[in-house]
Order: sequence, then C-alpha cells, then structure tokens
Amino acid sequence: MSMAVVGLMAGMALGFAGYFGGFGAFLLVAALGAIGFVVGRFLDGDLDPGDLFRPRDRGRGGDRGSDRGRGGDR
Repeated sequence: MSMAVVGLMAGMALGFAGYFGGFGAFLLVAALGAIGFVVGRFLDGDLDPGDLFRPRDRGRGGDRGSDRGRGGDR
C-alpha cells in the first residue's frame, strides 16, 4: 500500500471523527494514530527505542564549520 493511500485513509478517519464526534474525538484519533505510527515503526525495525529519548548532537560535527567560508590561506 502506498503512503498516499495510507495518508488518505488517515485523513478520512480524522475527518469522520471530527465530524461525528467533535473536536475531542478528532484529538483522540490523531493521538492514537501517532502512537500507532511510532509503534509500527518500532516493530518494523526502523526505529530504536533510544531514538525517542536520546538528545540530538547539535553543533558537534567534528570540524564542521571550522574553516568554512574563510577563502583559502591566511
């Protein structure tokens, strides 16, 4: 099943929940869908449990940006 079809089904489910159940049902369906997505990625092996809780290393990329943009020899 393509991602477009999955997105279409998710959008329709959220639309029906919002129309028939109100905004609270819309939020509940969206939250449960997000949880199901994360669990599915975990079970497929695309996501490690530590990826959810490990902080990102921002700005610690070795020599990243050390001599960039200085125009050669100085």
